[in-house]
Amino acid sequence: MSRAGTRVPALADAGRTPVSALSGVGPKVAEKLVARGLATLGDLWLHLPRQYEDRTRVTPIRHLRGGVPAQIEGVVEAVEKGFRRRPMLRVAIGDGSGGTLVLRFFHFRAAQVAQLAVGTRVCCFGTPRPGQQGLEIVHPSYRVLDGDALTVLDDRLDPVYPAVEGVGPQVLRRLIGQALDRLPDAASLELLPAGALDTLDLPILRDALLYVHRPPADADLGLLASGRHPAQRRLVFEEMLAHHLSLRRQRIALQAHRAPALRPGTLADALRASLPFALTGAQSRVLREVSKDLAQRKPMLRLVQGDVGSGKTVVAALAAAAAIDAGLQAALMAPTELLAEQHAQNLRGWFEPLGIRVAWLAGKVTGRARATVLADIASGAAQLVVGTHALMQANVDFHDLGLAIIDEQHRFGVHQRLALRDKGAGGERVPHQLVMTATPIPRTLAMSAYADLDVSAIDELPPGRTPIQTVVLSSERRPALIERIRHACTEGRQAYWVCTLIDDSDEVVAQAAQTTFEQLHAALPDVRVALVHGRMKAAEKQDAMQAFKRGDIDLLVATTVIEVGVDVPNASLMVIENAERLGLAQLHQLRGRVGRGTAASSCVLLYQSPLSRMARERLDTMRSTNDGFLIAEKDLALRGPGELLGTRQTGLAEFRLADLARDADLLPTVHAVGDAMLSERPDLGDRIVTRWIGSATRYASA
Repeated sequence: MSRAGTRVPALADAGRTPVSALSGVGPKVAEKLVARGLATLGDLWLHLPRQYEDRTRVTPIRHLRGGVPAQIEGVVEAVEKGFRRRPMLRVAIGDGSGGTLVLRFFHFRAAQVAQLAVGTRVCCFGTPRPGQQGLEIVHPSYRVLDGDALTVLDDRLDPVYPAVEGVGPQVLRRLIGQALDRLPDAASLELLPAGALDTLDLPILRDALLYVHRPPADADLGLLASGRHPAQRRLVFEEMLAHHLSLRRQRIALQAHRAPALRPGTLADALRASLPFALTGAQSRVLREVSKDLAQRKPMLRLVQGDVGSGKTVVAALAAAAAIDAGLQAALMAPTELLAEQHAQNLRGWFEPLGIRVAWLAGKVTGRARATVLADIASGAAQLVVGTHALMQANVDFHDLGLAIIDEQHRFGVHQRLALRDKGAGGERVPHQLVMTATPIPRTLAMSAYADLDVSAIDELPPGRTPIQTVVLSSERRPALIERIRHACTEGRQAYWVCTLIDDSDEVVAQAAQTTFEQLHAALPDVRVALVHGRMKAAEKQDAMQAFKRGDIDLLVATTVIEVGVDVPNASLMVIENAERLGLAQLHQLRGRVGRGTAASSCVLLYQSPLSRMARERLDTMRSTNDGFLIAEKDLALRGPGELLGTRQTGLAEFRLADLARDADLLPTVHAVGDAMLSERPDLGDRIVTRWIGSATRYASA
């Protein structure tokens, strides 16, 4: 594998130079930069502009267009100060082109008023918007011009950088300029093989950095705004490569450990034979993939994703049976007591008739009962342990943990998953790991965010599941909807009414759960209504959920606490209040609480007008499809990976420039170059990871 140049030490010296070496950076400024992650010159090189301002030309006022940023030169024709509702300064300027532009300031000083006197020449920059008397710019940047002196125009576009608290934009721009002046030569800076750049027709790193920070006057602003300029693509490629290398490197480190070889035996056979249903084709396929991993003496790290109700728990149970067959323990950890307890009930129903002890551990298991469970886990008497975060506490000691199962893995932090894995570590041996999610992950996200995992998809629902009809209604139709609920409950069906807040808020237009519960209780005297929300005591919450499951409650008013882990086959109507406030993945999860039985089911998305464009797209998507994978792709396109996978949940460092929805076409080459680099030049891979991620390198093997 070849690369451009060999003078890497020069790169190390320049890129790792602390920001305090720059002129004008004292201890206080350095502290503010470091707090933002800008500790070295290399960090400043990669602090990339979020947009650009074109100060290379002056636009006549009569040629201005609303919404298009521009630089204008003119003479102050009138000044007006107002103090009716709040202080306001309005300055009208003209340039002889036949138009007038108003500059409006809500925050101003007396010195500004004196400075902008009638007859003063000014040069200003901003985005014109329609106002009461033609176009106006609110809070433009401006400078006063001397007499008849000619305006000095910039010869390149001005970068606008993401803000750093306590460091002004002009200071930040000057410091980044100083850092760029210290860029090493091209051969020292470049770490990618020349072949990769040729294949993608991308520039070398030095040229790309200089172009992105200092675009020429004739640069295509539209192309830069789209993020698809070749200079930006060059940086995106290396950033994606750094993330991929980091994940793969840690996968290799994990697989240097040993794991027990687990093969299905008599227990797995008996469990499968006792199930009251046959596995779907997708479940059988994923089970084969899991079983193949478990049979290896290197640790499995597999993500099983499947839509709500696709049957992931059965696959996990059969994997656990293989561990128990080998004389080892299995543990299943879920993010909420509600979900964990439901798993415990299901697994007890399957395993206890076969003579397997299933232990349950959560925060509410206390006193003598807790001591007994801890003793059974430590002795190995508890062969399958189900619980919440409580499983990771220091006083929980497993006898011999062979398989760790994490449900709804995105709700756990990386360190939490590591803590459970380490419960089974002994010498060089670690347990296998199976992580599950009911939030389908777009393929592009799985290829990058989960490059350290093998991914399986259960993409088939069990037979007998009824499709859910989704209706989008304005909140003005609420009275008619309440009548529909009355009718459904009279016929013996059950319904959910989900609210996004617990208490009323003056700041957010949303019906609070408590208020909604009281209103529905009054409006539906013949309907048994109950309330569940996250601030209730665990016992109260559990009692209400169990009563709903038994059919003692007709209508359950709840917050999004019921998003995961509630299985009531008789519930066939879901109302989601203020649905426009939720993301697609959460809406899809909530909708999956109905349609779990044979009755035709409906989901009503109540929205508050007016709807934003993105909110309308989300609701239209929900109305048009029940396919979780299609919804996930749309969610990625609308919200980006940062919101779908927060850094806490995944351990991923955030992308500075890459957008997985936009840049997915680069992934195959990223993988090819990364794999070649790991095998041929791992030292270069380490430098790329350090350059882009640095101290944010993660525990991705969790």
